[in-house]
Amino acid sequence: MSRRAPGIRAALALALTAPLALTAPLALGGPATAADQYTVTALKFTVPAGGRDCTVDADLYRPVGVDRSNPAPAVLATNGFGGSKSDGSTDAIGKVFARRGYVGLVYTGLGFGKSGCLISLDDPRVDGAAASGLIDFLAGTRAADDGTRADFVTLDAKGDPRVGMIGGSYGGAIQLATAAVDHRVDALVPLITWNDLAYSLDPNNAVGKGGWTVPGAFKWQWANSFYLTGETQPLTVPGLDPTRINSLTCLHFVTRACAMFRTLNSGNYPAKATTDLLAYQHSVSPVSYLKRVKAPTLLVQGQADTLFNLNEATATYKTLKAQGTTAKMIWQSWGHSGGMTAPAAGELDLSQGDLESSYVGRRILAWFDRYLLQRKNTDTGPAFAYYRDWIKDPADTYATVNQLPALDEKLYLSSDGKLVDNRSKVARGSRSYTNWLVPTSHSESSLSGTIGLPDPDPAPYDTAGTYLGWTGPPLTRTTDVVGAPKATLKVVSPKAERAQNSGDAADNLVLFAKLYDLAPDGSKTLVHRLVAPVRVPDVTKSFTVTLPGIVHRYAKGHRFQFVIAASDDAYTGNRGIKPVTVVSSPQDTGVLELPVADRSSRTESHRA
Repeated sequence: MSRRAPGIRAALALALTAPLALTAPLALGGPATAADQYTVTALKFTVPAGGRDCTVDADLYRPVGVDRSNPAPAVLATNGFGGSKSDGSTDAIGKVFARRGYVGLVYTGLGFGKSGCLISLDDPRVDGAAASGLIDFLAGTRAADDGTRADFVTLDAKGDPRVGMIGGSYGGAIQLATAAVDHRVDALVPLITWNDLAYSLDPNNAVGKGGWTVPGAFKWQWANSFYLTGETQPLTVPGLDPTRINSLTCLHFVTRACAMFRTLNSGNYPAKATTDLLAYQHSVSPVSYLKRVKAPTLLVQGQADTLFNLNEATATYKTLKAQGTTAKMIWQSWGHSGGMTAPAAGELDLSQGDLESSYVGRRILAWFDRYLLQRKNTDTGPAFAYYRDWIKDPADTYATVNQLPALDEKLYLSSDGKLVDNRSKVARGSRSYTNWLVPTSHSESSLSGTIGLPDPDPAPYDTAGTYLGWTGPPLTRTTDVVGAPKATLKVVSPKAERAQNSGDAADNLVLFAKLYDLAPDGSKTLVHRLVAPVRVPDVTKSFTVTLPGIVHRYAKGHRFQFVIAASDDAYTGNRGIKPVTVVSSPQDTGVLELPVADRSSRTESHRA
């Protein structure tokens, strides 16, 4: 099985195909059967979006028996990046929910398929506005271009339909963008999507109190797969709508999106370019508009995801909770980097046309039961749940807790290469590494198994002399790490210190932090191939690195190994040679903090 979904659209698919069965209607919200009946009507809409009119291609799924006298809530959904309403991963949403009695409106996002206008990266001012126009249709206040009107959707008030949204990746962020500009949305279920494109595409995992001030290390493989998918559409979509063509230098994206890709690929980040780059990335990301999102939100994020890792959903979750928006979060197994086309047993897989057989599916049904059907006694589940790949019984793979595990174990970096549990055990001294002009470490090939690239992806590795590692003693008991580890570091690099004031952020030191599972036989596992790129803000000061969140069981006898490496071939790295030294003493050394689940909170298994 490929580590990723086939084709560039690995970043887009949700594997949500479902059979079309047409025999008899089903009670609203109940389990689907082969006797379900609904009609599908293709519609076109012309809606205002970003200062222009855009054509939207959609399909309306209407359960038999749903009419003006017997209205039903609606579910609105759109495709992942590069897809359309006709993808098996998109139209299945309409089928799955129509079979449960919901009205479904599934549409092709702007800039894709037969919809018009440019690709705007789910900008709430453009894509959110377009989706709001479709909500007008569900409210009965706007007709489709052929005159079709919807007078069969449950209304909370005149012009206010009861509507939820669901979808993944690009079809996940659009929900938050829509809810930010249209408070008629009643429930959201974003799957495997982003919080901040600056973190997604050029992550800097060492962000201080002042916020994101420089780009991190460019995630060039992932980012350029999206750019090429968008810009090469004439090769795959004949007869493009004229509104989908921008200029010869920026074919199908909005101009600022093209500028973002060009800046990132240039490897040059002078102050003005950096300011413009980060301002744009934030503006089209939930991080900038979550304060306006009031709809109850069930976040589902994948553990196997190097594109949008668990930290993205965690950031969104914490923001929503802090501002009083109802939110819960699930960390499922599959994401953009694995398991999408063949989910593990017991995991969400709508290709079988059913939600009831998976923990995540039942949580989604309960969410819509509560907020669309308004069944106020519905239990929507715990605040946080996570999949455990070491549990073999599919009915018992999820653990549930009411809060994220805390960072409750500290280990110290000793100059003899050991991780020790007390400062007094730290050996005084220093160790050094240096980068080469080519990458010497490998975490992943982001598109392994796609567009002709080799599959399987080679195992992660680091080249001697270009990294430093610290290894703990064999664990005396099984230890479950659930969440994002954190490391506080101080490095010495005179060349980096001299270069970092050049006025170009690309001259700042880059390094990559990661946490391995070291087995007794010497074999190593980099959990889901996740790394923490860092562009060090100032090498004269200590800095804190937040590693990507993981859910991983370290077996008894295994050891933690913390590594900082000079490079990674999935990212852009250092400009020039910059040797790095790490100095340790009992009073002043690096610290690694781990969220150990069974020490920080009471954890319960969830059985079907």
